[in-house]
Amino acid sequence: MFEGLKTKVSEIVAGPARNADQKMLDICTLLKADVPHYDWVGFYFKNGDKRELKLRAYAGEPTDHTIIPFGKGICGQVAESNQNFIVPDVAAQDNYIACSITVKSEIVVPLFKNGENIGQIDIDSNTPNPFSEADERLLEYVNQKVAEIL
Repeated sequence: MFEGLKTKVSEIVAGPARNADQKMLDICTLLKADVPHYDWVGFYFKNGDKRELKLRAYAGEPTDHTIIPFGKGICGQVAESNQNFIVPDVAAQDNYIACSITVKSEIVVPLFKNGENIGQIDIDSNTPNPFSEADERLLEYVNQKVAEIL
């Protein structure tokens, strides 16, 4: 399943002259539609010179969390650690920002451009502990492709 998704992501990135935000929205929509355990998919990026992340594109329920300070929640922790973060059970996390009571797990993978962590892809799942190394590799690939259009 994920190999086919990689091809589709590459096609979106290489596609007609649409801006990066439209292409990221298409990628979010594709991932949410095609991966059963991806219930919310979004891209956050560093907000200028501020130590915070700003939501730029997403597919799923609207969220109040459009700005996330570095260090807060899973996304804010990844902004500082530069490491993938899989949370099999969000209820077991002390530093978790709840977006929805239905969310059971989360994965966040940093997005690098020229070696700098400039953002991340964030996936919420209503399924407990669904994420594997295959998800990590897919999302790393997605971020590499997105970096090409930024």
